[in-house]
Amino acid sequence: MQAKGKDRSHPLLSVLRLIIAGTAAGVLTAAVALPAVGGAGVSAKSAMDGLDLKPRELDEPPLSERTKLVDANGKQIAQFYYENRQSVTLDKVAPIMQTALIAIEDFRFFDHGPIDVEGTARALVKNLTGGGVMQGGSSITQQYVKQVLVNKAETPEEQQAAIAPTMSRKLQELRYAMAIEGKYTKQQILEKYLNIAYFGAGAHGVQAAARRFFDKPASELNLSEAATLAGAVQNPARTDPNVGPEARERLLLRRNTVLDRMAQIGKITWPEATAAKAKKLGYKDVKFPGGCEASKFPYFCLYVQYEILGNEDFGKNEDERRKLLQRGGLTIKTTLDPKMQKAAEKAIKKYVSPKDKPVAAQAMVVPGTGEIKAMAASRKFGGSKKKNEMSYNIVADAAHGGGRGLQQGSTAKAYTLATALEEGLKYEDGFPAPAGFTAGGYNSFKDCKGDNVGDPSHTAHNSSEGGGGFKTLQSGTWGSVNTFFLKLEQEVGLCKVVKLAKRLGVKRADGDKLREVETFTLGVNEVDPVTIANSYAVFASRGQYCKPLAITEIKDRNGNAKQYKPKCSQVMEEEVADAVSGILSGVFTKGTMREVGGIGRDAAGKTGTTDDYMSAWFAGYTPNLASAVSLGDPRGASTHKLIGVTIGGRYFPYVYGASISGPIWKQAMMQALKGVEPTKFTSVDHSRFGGCSDKCAPKPKKKKKHEEDGRPGGGDPFEDFFGDRNDRGDGGDGGRGDGPGPGDWQGLGDGPGGHANTGLTIPATRTRP
Repeated sequence: MQAKGKDRSHPLLSVLRLIIAGTAAGVLTAAVALPAVGGAGVSAKSAMDGLDLKPRELDEPPLSERTKLVDANGKQIAQFYYENRQSVTLDKVAPIMQTALIAIEDFRFFDHGPIDVEGTARALVKNLTGGGVMQGGSSITQQYVKQVLVNKAETPEEQQAAIAPTMSRKLQELRYAMAIEGKYTKQQILEKYLNIAYFGAGAHGVQAAARRFFDKPASELNLSEAATLAGAVQNPARTDPNVGPEARERLLLRRNTVLDRMAQIGKITWPEATAAKAKKLGYKDVKFPGGCEASKFPYFCLYVQYEILGNEDFGKNEDERRKLLQRGGLTIKTTLDPKMQKAAEKAIKKYVSPKDKPVAAQAMVVPGTGEIKAMAASRKFGGSKKKNEMSYNIVADAAHGGGRGLQQGSTAKAYTLATALEEGLKYEDGFPAPAGFTAGGYNSFKDCKGDNVGDPSHTAHNSSEGGGGFKTLQSGTWGSVNTFFLKLEQEVGLCKVVKLAKRLGVKRADGDKLREVETFTLGVNEVDPVTIANSYAVFASRGQYCKPLAITEIKDRNGNAKQYKPKCSQVMEEEVADAVSGILSGVFTKGTMREVGGIGRDAAGKTGTTDDYMSAWFAGYTPNLASAVSLGDPRGASTHKLIGVTIGGRYFPYVYGASISGPIWKQAMMQALKGVEPTKFTSVDHSRFGGCSDKCAPKPKKKKKHEEDGRPGGGDPFEDFFGDRNDRGDGGDGGRGDGPGPGDWQGLGDGPGGHANTGLTIPATRTRP
């Protein structure tokens, strides 16, 4: 039996108490390791000198915080995180949560210095007699230090060193704890610990844990919930409620242990503890999805994500930029307009099903700023092939998470038209457009290196929507006549057309150089909707090119904000852009979109169907908004053409630009601009662009009687078979016609006033408007 007044505890405990008693002025009590202590007679001073127990400053990197993406109105649309954490100040944590944590982890927290003397001393004796670190005894301050070291570890080796069961690691931890206690108040240390601690189920910090476990903020936790979270921090891997029933049972037992402890030290009454222990665990399993796959607007989210990952302003390499995005606690304000986004999604859904193999994609851009207002596609974003999901950003280029893109088709003709107007051609200038056009010889083209390009073995033909005959800049554009645009490109120069397209921001979706070939004007380069919408926005903004803009502000975790302004430059004369708009406006009334119609306000645009129906486009704009819609099969447009396909529940023998893409564009733009005051295009300078120069259409000759009756006459042989269906004409132009009347829709062998020669067919391999 122990004699009264005698301490029969382990001799080392007495030594420790002696050391601790002598360190009130800041020399650490934690001579806890004491590997050199051989007996009870050792002095405190010799132990301290040997251990070098002095405060050491701890590097405390900012905690990993989630980054939020918000739309133009400030509403969250996505989030990125490496660790699910949202730091809060101590006043945002329920007092009962603070009490529960302190009760179970360090109930003398407010009464001791860097370490808990009694707890650490008893743990040390067990560790020394056990031959290693077998018991904790760490204070909340020490636990905070360990969490900081774990969080800042960059490699598995560093992470292991931060938790290694060695005396040297424990001593280092104590040195840091001494400095922390001298640097912060107890309340500040508690706040830091609550924000850094891991609670299990992917929840870092008490706020994320409260949301994840109980679907409420940390400020609203009750006794049972607070005890649950306080119990989880000891060994979150064993008590993670997502692991399974056994882990949940361990968490429930741990919660009850915390409640008992709170009652033992008088923080709650025993009846309160009993009532709380009678409650179920109450785990809500609230998902906290991160990344673009979880966003309502995944394609726009991807664009922003890649914009940051590819921008050196956010870090010297991609790893640094990814860390900033996932850990930086940024609030990124974007240009996304929810109303316009909804308009695009609704229009696409009306015409194309998510189950369809072909995919429709649309982008909307503001002329004069480059702000991307909407990015939508017919398929959901994700990695499930079974669900027909898209695994990449089909609305954008490869640099923004996209793929190879789709051939642009006849929407590229607008660049040749603009070049011609820049070169001084007038609206009524033109020339005969043959039925077929073959490069080579006098038809040769030169690229920007001065090399001859062109395939003499390939003949380009007109489509069923754009017949031959004499065409002007206006009628050739409205009918989207392929051979006319090849001749026009030859007239103004291929290189000049390519250079103008580049000034408008046109580039290949895959990042390769543009193909400078004679069929450039027919849209042989693969592109994406953002790029094409933005290039057409130059016409809408009267020649001003603006780099596509998706981010307007980034605010760091401390509230410091950086603004991102449009980057624009004048790349085309205002009058030239106005003249382009003047002609493209006619596409809705006299051209390939006349059956679809306009949108009730000034608008201009161009259809585009590629060679052999591989893809179909419509690109257009108003002075307020530009948009482009693409349609193609991501499995491979060349092997999965838009011929004999069912899209949106409707069968199409052939899909043209005006079949689906045009109607999507029309409906989306009408809804997107609803409530926006209509703005008119600037009037065309007809003194500069009106009439014709030396390339006017020949005056019609007086026809012979048999020609006027509609019998084959002496017209141009190309016109005999490929008449212009857009204009009124006569039997002579129609060749095999049988009298005046509108041209047949297919335009097969009839002139403006002729009847179709039903014996003539158009090969399916021709490039379409």
